[in-house]
Amino acid sequence: MESTPMDIDDAPSAAATPSLNITRNLAANVPSTTPISEVIASFRPTKLFQRDDIKEGKPRPYVLSIDFDDPGELCMTSESDETIQIYNVKEGRHDKSLLSKKYGVKLARFTHTSSSIIYASTKQNNAIRYLATHDNSFIRYFEGHEGAVTDLALHPGADNFISCSVDDTALIWNISTKQWIGKLFLNAPYLSAWDPSGNVFAIASLHSGSILLYDFRNYEKGPFSVFDVLQATRSGPVEPEWAFQGWTKLEFSNDGKHILLGSRGDGHFLLDSFDGSLKAYLKKPVAGTNRRAVGEPESVGNAESSGDCCFAPDGRYVLSGAKSDVLVWDTLQAPGSDKVLKPAHVLEEKRETAVVAFNPRYNMLATADQDLMFWVPDPNV
Repeated sequence: MESTPMDIDDAPSAAATPSLNITRNLAANVPSTTPISEVIASFRPTKLFQRDDIKEGKPRPYVLSIDFDDPGELCMTSESDETIQIYNVKEGRHDKSLLSKKYGVKLARFTHTSSSIIYASTKQNNAIRYLATHDNSFIRYFEGHEGAVTDLALHPGADNFISCSVDDTALIWNISTKQWIGKLFLNAPYLSAWDPSGNVFAIASLHSGSILLYDFRNYEKGPFSVFDVLQATRSGPVEPEWAFQGWTKLEFSNDGKHILLGSRGDGHFLLDSFDGSLKAYLKKPVAGTNRRAVGEPESVGNAESSGDCCFAPDGRYVLSGAKSDVLVWDTLQAPGSDKVLKPAHVLEEKRETAVVAFNPRYNMLATADQDLMFWVPDPNV
């Protein structure tokens, strides 16, 4: 895994590492239209990537984020040693290593063009950098934040994105210009997410314990709805302090019905996206990971979290990492009277799982802490 220039669009050589044989079919005898509900329990670790470019005596880096390009053929990680790693999903191989030693890197995201990415800086300044991966050259810097960036959320169909920061602002950008096009002044707006249509975006304001929903076409008018997380969880099993700390992830389900609010506590919040009510508290049966939530001091965890939970593409299942194993909740199951929902499945994995991402194009899962793991359904289960 040498850090050398490489064109991602080049055809892989015949001598490449063995193929993972991921196709748009789940397996030889499982059609691509098979519902996730029929295979979710059969996901198994299939390909482990361990960095072989770490010098002896140097600490192994942590994976800070995982992302897939729109076609689902490339997987990208940002890592604590100030590198970006890119992997070929179908071939199951490492393709490229990019260095960002001068500025640092976290929250790396593909744009809608697979050969370009954006990511947040961790030193020098708080700019967001727009990079062409085929020649490792910067296209543009997005400057405007006066504090560390805590989240980047790309519009699902347009060239817009939202950045959140500890400077109490959330900025709205268009990737074609270096100047932000919208600015929201909020108290600790650490997380953001777009709904599947791209017409609505949400900002999670940690210190106020609220999720604010905006009409993208009229965000200047302020939020059209505010969900009070503390109020939503008041009669449930959640300790009040978790309504105001430890938030790690904000995500809409693809059917638009639910919002997932990830927490480094002992569970995640599943909220109704229309009225903000708590549908279920997704209780973890084992301890959470050693990552700190955005905005928390370094003493809390070994690396910053970009979210250890996500929805499956059908919106029915929520997957989450833990100290060991991957937890799967079925949101169609009825929670108890206290709103607690226990995992429906546990996917066995001995390693800690601190970052989780689902690739809907190839129905595969990626997890990581210090090593990246690809998961696919086992047709023999």
